[in-house]
Amino acid sequence: MTDATLTQGRSTSPFAGLMSGTVGPVIVVVSAIMAIWYIAAVALNTPFQYDLYERAGQTDVSTSQLITDTLAQKKPVLPAPHQVVIEIYKTTVEKKITSKRSLIYHSGITLSSTLLGFLIGTSLGILLAIGIVHSRVLDKSLMPWVISSQTIPILAIAPMIIVVLNAVGISGLLPKAMISTYLSFFPVTVGMVKGLRSPEVIHMDLMHTYSATRLQAFWKLRLPYAVPYLFTSMKIGMAASLVGAIVGELPTGAVAGLGARLLAGSYYGQTIQIWSALLMAAFLAGSLVALIGVIEKLTLKRMGMNR
Repeated sequence: MTDATLTQGRSTSPFAGLMSGTVGPVIVVVSAIMAIWYIAAVALNTPFQYDLYERAGQTDVSTSQLITDTLAQKKPVLPAPHQVVIEIYKTTVEKKITSKRSLIYHSGITLSSTLLGFLIGTSLGILLAIGIVHSRVLDKSLMPWVISSQTIPILAIAPMIIVVLNAVGISGLLPKAMISTYLSFFPVTVGMVKGLRSPEVIHMDLMHTYSATRLQAFWKLRLPYAVPYLFTSMKIGMAASLVGAIVGELPTGAVAGLGARLLAGSYYGQTIQIWSALLMAAFLAGSLVALIGVIEKLTLKRMGMNR
């Protein structure tokens, strides 16, 4: 009997089949996170729940009742997952999109700043990378400044950007977008520099043999090599741009946006509102990064690259 026959004769358990793909591991990880989250919620909310029992004169409380009550507090230290899910449902499905209590409305405000900042940051990063690759002077002088710019904490520079732009009469969407630009241009610049320098020496020598100009070498060789690097850096830049948009809403006293929801929640101790805004921001970032991934696959497929 051959090995193939033996392999076919073996029965594969459903669990092994599930874990062999991507769905099974994801379910296991999510389940572990949920379990840890619930345990942490009970542990962190228990001291306050004991205070409530003491004020109410309750002394004999069962463990099951304690767990139930800690997971149902209105202002918990750490809200349970189901509380956050219910809050997201109430502020998305049960609220009109135009309502200022709708998470979709606030997400749209943050999304507009994110996309504008990402567009400016990506364009700036590509231009800087092209200049750095083709000019030794820019490589030696500009690249160190690009790197050192990211050592400044964004929470320190964000108020400065807002104040300076407001002083010259620029307010609204653009100041927040500039903070997103500040965070998103760096990964694009570094990624594009790496990508534009990735062609092998033999290929560059071949272009010189054909007497290709620097512009022709750029379009025919450097840019195609750099496209995968560009999309990878764009994914990082998109996530950073969203962080910049949220941070940009904090020092402005904004009344709309996910940053405003976080501020309002912190002011009034609404931890469930804070966590719902955080999860919405994570979902928004994941969706944007996934969209870039889809565009990447379509672009590389059209270029004849398989990844």
